[in-house]
Amino acid sequence: MPPVAPIAHSLREHIREHIVEGIISGRWKPGERIVERRIATELEVSQTPVREALRELESLRLIESAPNKGARVRSLTAADLEEIYPVRAGLEAIAAELAAPALAEDASALEPHVTALREADARGDGEAQVRHTVAFHRELVRAAGNSVLLHTWEGLGIEVFTSLSIRWLGTHQQAFAQEHQDVVEAFRRRDPQVAELVKAHVLGCAPRK
Repeated sequence: MPPVAPIAHSLREHIREHIVEGIISGRWKPGERIVERRIATELEVSQTPVREALRELESLRLIESAPNKGARVRSLTAADLEEIYPVRAGLEAIAAELAAPALAEDASALEPHVTALREADARGDGEAQVRHTVAFHRELVRAAGNSVLLHTWEGLGIEVFTSLSIRWLGTHQQAFAQEHQDVVEAFRRRDPQVAELVKAHVLGCAPRK
């Protein structure tokens, strides 16, 4: 009996990622209906885990549902996408303050993502920029050593909303590596303003109307 829950969880996560990828890639456009039965057939699963995955995405505000109308991709505006950034900035400022002693001693968890961002910047690879930016910030939050903080941050769906900002609004930075290198150096020199630096950095990434 114990192994069943992880398997169910893994299946739901797989379905959730499939739907998210479809939204990001443009397979399902804003306002378009997502048919549970069709996804279940495609992935050869029952409709129950599909329904559960859609509920999770509704909590992230990516999906909206109505009685007798099913689930649809939300038509997000720039204002909708902007709302996440003050919340995220506040969480990451707390994380930076908590993580500062550990990252001053060892910032090696952050460094590979700065290197990857430098390479992505050179290639103009927007997908890699998003992926490694989010991974950098996830490691920063993880370094705080607070599971509640990490869970809350993860629940914001940052990678999805960052990708959608670029796809739907055309928001895109030309270079990501240097700003993240500056954050690493601030931790290394034990900058007392590192939390404010991280907060300003996150707010500066918000989409503009």
